[in-house]
Order: sequence, then structure tokens, then C-alpha cells
Amino acid sequence: MTIPNLNHLTIAVVGATGAVGAEFLKIVEQRHPGLHSLKLLASSRSAGTKLTVNGKEFTVEETTEDSFQGVDIAFISASTEASRHWAPIAVAAGAVVIDDSSAFRMQEDVPLVVPEVNGADVTWHQGIIAIPNCSTTPLVMVAHPIHRVNPIKRIIADTYQSVSGAGGAAVQELREQSDALLKGQSVTPRHQPKQIGFNVIPQIDSFLDNGYTREEQKMIDESRKIMHAPDIRVSATCVRVPVMVSHSAGIHMELERAMDTNEIRALLMDMPGLTVLDDTGAGDYPMPWDVAGEDDVFVGRIRKDASDLNGIALWIVSDNLRKGAALNSIQIAEELVARECLKPGSSPKPKFDFGEPESLIAAEYRMDLEYFRANVDELLPEYRGRFVAVINQTVIDSDVDYVPLMDRVHEKYGDRPIVIEELPPRPRIYHNHTTFRGENSQAMLGKEGRGPDSV
Repeated sequence: MTIPNLNHLTIAVVGATGAVGAEFLKIVEQRHPGLHSLKLLASSRSAGTKLTVNGKEFTVEETTEDSFQGVDIAFISASTEASRHWAPIAVAAGAVVIDDSSAFRMQEDVPLVVPEVNGADVTWHQGIIAIPNCSTTPLVMVAHPIHRVNPIKRIIADTYQSVSGAGGAAVQELREQSDALLKGQSVTPRHQPKQIGFNVIPQIDSFLDNGYTREEQKMIDESRKIMHAPDIRVSATCVRVPVMVSHSAGIHMELERAMDTNEIRALLMDMPGLTVLDDTGAGDYPMPWDVAGEDDVFVGRIRKDASDLNGIALWIVSDNLRKGAALNSIQIAEELVARECLKPGSSPKPKFDFGEPESLIAAEYRMDLEYFRANVDELLPEYRGRFVAVINQTVIDSDVDYVPLMDRVHEKYGDRPIVIEELPPRPRIYHNHTTFRGENSQAMLGKEGRGPDSV
């Protein structure tokens, strides 16, 4: 298949020095060796770094409101807060944003795209296109060709996710813990909730009221949206394992009718972006070490589900930095060029239901935003003229500048929705005294005017 040419475009990469950003630039060199018009952007901490792409040296710049002038496509792979801040600015400057965070995935006016599955959805973008969570992408890649011919009624997914999904610091932590443990030394977790060296952690992201983690809820919500299939029942258990790169998953699917495994295998072999490695007699099946650095999603261990007459079970592995993030983003850019729809609104949004109108993650963010707006005049004077970060209706940190505050809260709280808003230098004339949970704002802020988890 001919790859659409991106050489005529100017592409900005926000998060160019991160794990996904670095992989993005590697793939640019592999797929688009003639692309030289790049703007490499990051936080102030990484500004000034020199990177060479396609034989040309670039200096990484600090991301500012002027960074997106003249940019055709902006790829953002930083924090959710960074995406919420920079994506609208990039769109206002005329760029199409391809976003790697959870900030926009479940918004009804934002396409959530895996090109091999729902590439046509890029045509109704309004300036922002989201890519799925790195554990969702391989799942829908495998489910899609089966669902087209034999509707899937239920999916149970158990994932085994590498530490690179949590960033470069988590990779280094695994190295350090493994070395220390082999020497008989104790370790203290810093970037994971528990020890990851020689261990597995059945928690990725924080827990929700329904007992699932945010990572698991993402898989549930995103799979339905991408496949335009709100009626599929999905359950997931996401586990962090001591592997550097590549996510794996054991998948069980209940189909509408029984299906022979040879037919399943044939469907998967015909799916672009999938490689079937399924010869148990020869001991051939996908493993994270072998799949790291590969573009395809690998599938094996294809068999009938012994507990369900209409069920199948299989094993999938993919490089979470490539198809799980960077490659999928570049393929979306290629899809935009191939369909000639860089400009928003190239076609009307189709009428399909994405399921629940608001996920639990979005609901929590909305409540925090409502809290800020309701209590903006009641917050203590020390916050006047500063940006404040709000979690669970509590101010947890503040700063006169947006970017340092965003960096601190992202480092401590990870990739979760956090309201960061600027407090006016003086109270408004109109005062809204509404508070949440029957508490006053002083109680919410704590005795010193700061939340209990102040950074």
C-alpha cells in the first residue's frame, strides 16, 4: 500500500523529548524521509535540546502560544492538562491537532481514530482528532474484522502492560529496582503505586467508584466509540508488569454465533496492520520482547473458548509506543492527507451512538470545573492573580505561571483530568456563594488555605 506523502506539511510535535515523541520522530524518518518542516516543542526544562531528524538538526523550543503559527498538523503527546491548554490554541492558529491524551477522547465532536478500523471518522473532525489509549488500540484492531462478519456481544480483556506506558521515568525505575533487588537491597516505589521490580501491579491509574481503574474504564468506553458499537459489553483488568516495551492482553470474545478458529484466523490474516503468529506446535506465539519495535499488532493462541459455545480466546501483543501511540498518530495524519480533509468539517458527523453521554472521568473533571467557577470569589487572597490546580473540589497547588504548575501536578498525579484555571487579581462584583458537599471554601482549602495533598 502506498503511504500518503506528508513532505509538503509543517508538523509540530509537542512532547518531542518524551518517550512517545522520540518514537514519533523515528517513525517520521522511516516513513517520511523527505519531511523536513518540523517544529519540535516541549516544556521549558527540555528547551534547547538538539535533535536530528532526517539529517537535519533541530533545536527543541519551549511551547508557547505562538508555536503553532504556520503549522498544518500538531501532534501532542504530553499530559492531559497540556493537551487541554495547547490543543485549542493550535486549532485557533489553523492546525489540526492529533492528541495522544485522554483529554478529548470521549467528546462527541472529536473523532477517536484507529485508521484501519474507523479511518473515515477523520472526515468529520472539527480541528481535534484523538488517538485511543495504548491498550485499546490492539483490542479494536483484533475485534474489528471479526465484528464485521459475526457481531461481538461481549469482550473480556486482561492486559499485561509494560512500564514504558507510564513514561521514561517508570522505565528507569524498573531498571533501578531490578538492580537493587538482585543485590538484596530494598526499594521504594516512586513512579508506580507499588514495587514493580520482579512484581506485577493490578492497578493502572486510580480507582473509580465502580471498582474499575481509569485505565480499564478507558478501554470500555473507547472500544465502543471506535467500533461504533455501544451495545458491546466490555470488561477489563489492566495490570502493570516488569516489561520495558510492548503491551500484551488475553482476550475472550462472545460472538453472536459459533465460529471455526480457521475462519477467525483467516479474517485476522486479512486485516491490515495485524500479523498472525499462531503455531503452538512449533511454540510460535507473540511475546513482548519480540514485538518491541514492530509496527503491527501480533495475535496468536487463537482457540475456542472452553466456557462458551460461541466464544473465542486469543492473545495479542503490540508495541505500545508505536502502534499504541506514535505510529497511530502518523497514520491519522496520512489518512487526513489521503482523504483531503485537513480542514475541519469536510463531511458531516454520522449519526451513531457512543454509549453513555459522559464517562466517570469526564464527570469528575466537570465537577472540579464547576467547583472553581462557583467558588472563584471565595478563594483566599493568596491565590489572587495565580493559576490554581483543583482535584476533587480541592485546590492542591498554585503558581503565577501556567506551565510550571502544570508540570508539577502532572509529575505527581499522572495522566488524569486536572482543572488548572487562573484566579482573577480581584473578586468579581457578582458573588456566587454556591459550594459543593455543604462545605465552605475555607474548609475545602484546609486551615492554611491549601489542599491536603499540596505539592
